[in-house]
Amino acid sequence: MLFNLRRKLFSLIFILNLAFVFLGGMMTESRDYLSEKSKIKPLTAADLKKLVPENISGWKAVSEDQVFDPETIFNYINGAGEVYRSYNFRLLIARRFQKPEKPDLVVDLFDMGTSYEAFGVFTHDREGENVEIGQMGVYKGGLLSFWKNRFFVSVYAEDETQETKEAVLELGRQIALRIETEGRLPDLLHFLPEARLDRETVCYFHTHHILNYHFFISDENILQLGPETEAVLAQYKDSGRLPVFLLVVRYADENQALYAWNVFCKNYMPDARIPGEIKVEDGTWTVAKTRGRLLVAVFQASTDLEARSLIDNVLLEK
Repeated sequence: MLFNLRRKLFSLIFILNLAFVFLGGMMTESRDYLSEKSKIKPLTAADLKKLVPENISGWKAVSEDQVFDPETIFNYINGAGEVYRSYNFRLLIARRFQKPEKPDLVVDLFDMGTSYEAFGVFTHDREGENVEIGQMGVYKGGLLSFWKNRFFVSVYAEDETQETKEAVLELGRQIALRIETEGRLPDLLHFLPEARLDRETVCYFHTHHILNYHFFISDENILQLGPETEAVLAQYKDSGRLPVFLLVVRYADENQALYAWNVFCKNYMPDARIPGEIKVEDGTWTVAKTRGRLLVAVFQASTDLEARSLIDNVLLEK
């Protein structure tokens, strides 16, 4: 009997470990956003300044670093400030580099508090050439961005040349090296089925404004998204002409998830014959289900069967 008990325990541990695998064998611990948020340790501007070199390839830092918090970020980044605030950023330092007769370089280093938020704000705009700098770095038109641990980093040249590109990339490498440890991915991502997933489209967020940027739902917050909710949106290849969008939202408790599903169905598909399922004007299907703390919705599926199948694959992971 004792042997059988040990064997069952080993099998359970093995299964749980498998559940943590996501995207090419990368491991994430099963810790949701609220538990990560509770462990945030405050950092100072001095802590952030240590992560950025004073010079690179002949470019030297000039003047004092600029420092911004959630209240003052609009003094530096006007329209995009709300994006960083939606990911609960803590602190930003901006450092400018100059070299005679060369375009300026600028580093923006954000302390996002947790690796979940750093990954999330990175996914808001991940266009560009993939580069092996930090975690999931991308470069496009003089701009390098990457995340590592709790930090999101932007390095850009005010005018792109081959020389500035090399300097920007080297500056990014030096910053990434100074951030000693990597961050873990949000465990919500392991709910995404891998079959037909376009990994470059995965976006992690909290608010309906960010959702609408990637896939418009409604001017109103009909999914009841907010600071305490986690959401991930991704595109899947389908038999139809349009990409299929999969949305997974995790709420603080089951009652909130059920309430959000009811509000969503009432406002987004008031004419649905089957609650949570409707064929829209362009001939595609929208289907939404809830189970436990999760709400899962599929948009632009070519058939109701494909939509339900994708949702069931998500809920099987629960």
